[in-house]
This record gives sequence, C-alpha cells and structure tokens, in this order.
Amino acid sequence: MRAFLYGAVLQWKLDIRSKSLLVTCYLVPLIFFALMGGIFTSIMPDMKDTLIPAMIVMGVSMGAFIGLPPSLAETYGSDIKKIYAANGVPLCFGWAAMYLSAFIHLFLMCLIILLTAPMAFDAALPSDLPLFFAALSIYIAVSLSVGSVLGLTIKNQSKLTMAAQLLFLPSIMLSGIMFPIGLLPGPLITAGKIFPAFWGYRLMLDNGFLPQNLWYLSFVFLITVSFCVILLKGLRRPPQRPF
Repeated sequence: MRAFLYGAVLQWKLDIRSKSLLVTCYLVPLIFFALMGGIFTSIMPDMKDTLIPAMIVMGVSMGAFIGLPPSLAETYGSDIKKIYAANGVPLCFGWAAMYLSAFIHLFLMCLIILLTAPMAFDAALPSDLPLFFAALSIYIAVSLSVGSVLGLTIKNQSKLTMAAQLLFLPSIMLSGIMFPIGLLPGPLITAGKIFPAFWGYRLMLDNGFLPQNLWYLSFVFLITVSFCVILLKGLRRPPQRPF
C-alpha cells in the first residue's frame, strides 16, 4: 500500500509537468469556462443556476476522454509494461496511479470553477455542497473509467485521438449543457442518454442526487472497470508462439 501511494504521488508530480495534461485538464476547460460562461449567462440568464455543473461536465469530459487515454496508451503500448513485469509490479499499478492522479487534477479544476463562477458570472452555488461533491466524484470516476477503456484498447495514437473526439463531442452536445435538451429531436435525446455526461450533469444539479440519475453511472462504472481489469490481465499473458 505504501508503494502504491508513493507511486501515485510520483505520478501526480509527473503529471503536473505534463504539457498535455496541463492543456486538457486545466488550460482548455478553464479558458472555455472564462469565455463561454459570460456568453451563456448573457444569452440565457437562467443558466446562472446551472452554469457550474455545465462547465464541470465539459472540463471533466475533456480531461477524461482526451487527456488520460494517450498516457495509458503510451505506457501499455510500449516497453514500459515490461519494466513492471521485470520488477514484479502488477500491471494494474500504473493504471491505478494514473487514474488517481487524473482524478485529483480534474477535481482541482472543478474546484477552481466552483469558487470563481459566483464571483465572475454571478453563478449560483449548489444548495447542498456535500451532495454536490459526492455527485462530482462519481461523475469524475465514471468518466475516467470510460477513458481508461479507450487508452487500454486503442494503442495507435491517431486512432485514439479520433475515438476520443467521437466520444467527447456527442457527450457535450447531447448532454443538455449547451442548450435545453428539449430542443433536440427525440432520437438525439435518446442517443444522449448513452453518454455518462447526460446523467452526470443531472446528478450534480440541485435535488438531482436521485437513484434514477445514479443507476446508469454505477452500471457504466462497474462494466468499464471490469473491462479494464480484463484488458490488463490480457496484457500480462505472454504471447503464444506459433507452431
């Protein structure tokens, strides 16, 4: 346990120096928040009540789907995994350390949005902060588990970037954070419910921490984490030699 905590802290420090993580987990989400926060609240004054969860959904989705997968693909698609095996370190160690580090960074980014939105855009704070933080933690955990599947499944960086964008863009456009979900046609509303962002956004709204908003996120988390464990076990097996 001590070795894992040391590795997680080391990974967190390495991620601080990572330019890609700085861009996907801090720079782009916070710039989007600074630019679009004023636009949204000017066009739709009622959005002041939902601005914080909306901007958080965008930031978390970008960090989890675009920031984390390339790091996982680089680690498990190269000889780095052989170093784990040579030193008797479980392959899940690296994934868990990167997952925890990304979780902390995304949580810090969300905290910045939470603290600055009321001062910058007169946004309403969540009425129940403990429940809001619980919902936020659940959404970050689920999003990172989905991003982990991408990073462990797709090793080619160009294909990974394309797959991440195909997951990120519908998550944002069909979640209801950009415009009221009722403006979309029925098939797109149904399609939007496939993505965790749809449910995570509603879970973070006031009085939104309800079983109907939680069950799908729990299901996705269990499925994706189980799939990640299966993928990591498959990487541990030596390749079979042809006869």
